[in-house]
Amino acid sequence: MSIATFVQGCCRIALAFASFWILFAPLAAWSAGTEKEPSTELRESLSLADAALRALQSNLDISISRHMKESRLADIVIEQSKFDPTFSLNGTYNRVASPLNRPVFGGTSGALNNITVFDQRSHSMTADLTQNLITGGSVNLNYSPSRTNVNQDVASGFLFNPAWTGGLAMTFTQPLLRNAGIDVNKTFIKVAQNNAEVEQHVFRDRVMTVIASVEQAYWELVFANENLKVAQAALKAAEELLATNRAKSKAGIMSIVDVLQAEAAVASRIEQVLVTERAIRDQGDQLRRLLNPGEESLRQDIWIVPTDMPLSFLEPISLQEAIDTAIDQRPEIAQAKKNMETGEINKQFARNQLLPTLSLQGTMGMSGLGKDYGDSFTRNFNGDFYSYGAGLVLSYPLGNRSAINTYSKRELEAKNAEAVLAKIRQQVIVGIREAVRRVQTDFKRIETTRSARIMAEKQLQAEQERLRVGLSTTRFVLDFQRDLATAQANELRATVDYNKSLSNFSRHKATTLERYNLQLD
Repeated sequence: MSIATFVQGCCRIALAFASFWILFAPLAAWSAGTEKEPSTELRESLSLADAALRALQSNLDISISRHMKESRLADIVIEQSKFDPTFSLNGTYNRVASPLNRPVFGGTSGALNNITVFDQRSHSMTADLTQNLITGGSVNLNYSPSRTNVNQDVASGFLFNPAWTGGLAMTFTQPLLRNAGIDVNKTFIKVAQNNAEVEQHVFRDRVMTVIASVEQAYWELVFANENLKVAQAALKAAEELLATNRAKSKAGIMSIVDVLQAEAAVASRIEQVLVTERAIRDQGDQLRRLLNPGEESLRQDIWIVPTDMPLSFLEPISLQEAIDTAIDQRPEIAQAKKNMETGEINKQFARNQLLPTLSLQGTMGMSGLGKDYGDSFTRNFNGDFYSYGAGLVLSYPLGNRSAINTYSKRELEAKNAEAVLAKIRQQVIVGIREAVRRVQTDFKRIETTRSARIMAEKQLQAEQERLRVGLSTTRFVLDFQRDLATAQANELRATVDYNKSLSNFSRHKATTLERYNLQLD
């Protein structure tokens, strides 16, 4: 052997060992880091039902929607309060001292020789009660006793000085055309009630959306956790192959290239494990955000471990039954129906505003006069002094353009509400059909990926046997290991997608709450 050949061989051996160390050093460091570094991470087991309930209790979107629903209920009371009676009480005191330039009948006894002061003092009180009627009219009841006193030195001709007067009057007003009738005057109460019901459906829709989002995030977390097991199994298989190749290389029956290939595969598998662990933490944070545990809890490093496993059997699905259920229960359709009803109510109110204003007004009252309050009160109610009257008031704006254009606008809004309802029904039907196809397709994917995984296992077993008897190479075995890991991940993905499709199907049917036996008050 020449010296050059010997040196070249030594260089190749050195290069091989250097490559071995470059690949092995990160693996050793990673192993040492995972074994020696203490973990401060907390683990929390969580079922799907618990996740859904915790989200309903703490989710911020649900809290916002709940507050909106309560505010709509307050709007109903506000509109109803417009028919509450109003009571007012007013008391006044007046004193007027005016000069007299000529005699006043009853105020002076004769001719005036000097400027005389006419000093008049009055005390009055007014009690007023007003009630708006559901028919559009109003009733006003007014009682106003008063006391008048004139200076005694000039007021010798008054019957009573001081004098007490009392007045009781009732006024009634009732529209006969515009704003007349119970239905017209309950318009805004009905609109507020419809808005409250719409908000209730919005709240129900928000609840189902939150639960569906929790389900989607939960199943993605399940996939990440199960995919970690696949990655760890692939890493373990690569490490076992590496150990076998090292032993064979040490015995001189396998080349260093096979060892390097196995080491490269181990490094790649470690990378997959790290990426999968990061995905678990990312999905865990997404799920925790939906649960809204609070900022202090979000600061903690918690590893959520899902306890529910995905279903892998086909649930019976009837397309027509699903469409009927969705049409009957979807909150969007209920909202559209209420909006259409509100549009019709507003149109009828606008039609009423086209009429002229014609009101019937009537008034009646009694009065009394006495030397004191008791005497005045008695005379006020004995019926000797009274008044009454009635009349009609008619008004109509020339052109009436505001009412005409408002009615045209409300008519268009009512037609738009009908079109929106028809559009939503079409969207619901198409969405149900797509959801059913997605469920069926994802279930077929489970069967197909399961068959592919079984074939990958058989191919790997056969290739490992061929390697054992020297008929294959490390590269082929590593390729089949990778194919098996891919097939296992594909089967897991198909299973998780199937469960996500079931969640999506329930969301489209609006039966998400029924799956958890939940009812909204």
